[in-house]
Amino acid sequence: MSQDPSTSAGQANRWLRWFSHLRIFEALHYREYRLIWFGQIFASMATWMDQVARGWLLYELTNSSLQLGLVRGVQAIPILLLSPIAGSAADRYSRKNQILIAQIVDGLLYVVIALLIFTGRIEPWHVFVTAFGMSVVQTFQQPSRAAMVGDAVPTEHITNAIGLNSIVFNVARSAGPAVAGSLIALVGTGGAYTAQALCYFLATIWTWQLRGQSYAPEKSSGGHGHGESFAKSIVEGWKFSWHNEAVFASLLIVICASIFIIPFMTLLPVFARDVLHVGATGQGLLLSAMGVGALFSSVLIASFGDRVPRVNIMLIGVTIYACIIVAFALSPWFKLSVVLMGLVGVVHVTSHALAQTVIQTYSPKEFRGRTMALYHMTHVILLLGGILIGALAAWIGAQWATALLSAAGALSMIGIYLALPRARLIR
Repeated sequence: MSQDPSTSAGQANRWLRWFSHLRIFEALHYREYRLIWFGQIFASMATWMDQVARGWLLYELTNSSLQLGLVRGVQAIPILLLSPIAGSAADRYSRKNQILIAQIVDGLLYVVIALLIFTGRIEPWHVFVTAFGMSVVQTFQQPSRAAMVGDAVPTEHITNAIGLNSIVFNVARSAGPAVAGSLIALVGTGGAYTAQALCYFLATIWTWQLRGQSYAPEKSSGGHGHGESFAKSIVEGWKFSWHNEAVFASLLIVICASIFIIPFMTLLPVFARDVLHVGATGQGLLLSAMGVGALFSSVLIASFGDRVPRVNIMLIGVTIYACIIVAFALSPWFKLSVVLMGLVGVVHVTSHALAQTVIQTYSPKEFRGRTMALYHMTHVILLLGGILIGALAAWIGAQWATALLSAAGALSMIGIYLALPRARLIR
């Protein structure tokens, strides 16, 4: 006996209403945030696809592992040099327009690479130049996009909104490389770059629908006019971040984690091949376990993150992170290492997503672009941490280097806890 179509439609609507009232989806009730979130889905997919496609393309052209490292170094230069200017720009001009321009330029760069591949004219220098260009526009895009999240929802929903963004990020981190790998196998790197350009085109459609006036920051007593120099604007942002204890504590936690703890990822191939003896397949499983843990943590943050003392949770989470990495460094068993990597994913997202939440919550609208630019500059510190752990591993071995730096990271969290007693009370 067939079911009445009207009954099926009614059941479907009831399920949709039930899902929409779940706490995890609260931020999606706001139109502006929905548009930002849907745009983020496609932009994140393109970005993570590029992590595979660019490396594969460059290795096909050069057969040089050194150049694979150099292209990552090239991408770090704009983050280091231009982030302060990008943060100030996000606080001076329309954030929506900056995102639109960045996405259009990104999409065009992907189209250029695809055309060069299809016409057989692609050269290694094309890969480096486009990598640098994309890093420039990404450097300007990130503070504006991050600040837009705080603009789009009330303060009490910022944690939920950032948690939902983290879910998108981690799903894309898992799916993007797999999609890119499949496309490269089927139609080559040109097909992958065509798909990446399409993703940015779809992201631009969502961003275009945002109300632009919502993202033109207003002049206020703590802000600035367009007549103020960029240098003064940058310095004002640094001063604010230094004197606001919530923002300062969050940045300090992320900086210490980026120097001492997170760089263990640089040595993951060493652990997979030489310590655990599981090869590239085992390394993939370790990364997948981390991705599953990160996704689980993102859901928890989106659901309950605004109910906890966030700075305390960050300090505890990063300390646990360091202890797990010490255990990972000393583990001789692959199965135990997989479990530990899952736990790493949980605490990694907890600390970083909560740091973004605190920075945005305690930064007035006119300062959000600059404070988030400082947050994104920690990517450069992470690069320096990778150099540090690599040099130390060459001297005393990967296991001891990882364990010692992670222990130093745990001690730095204890130091922050003791040095900033008022920060422990920040929610």
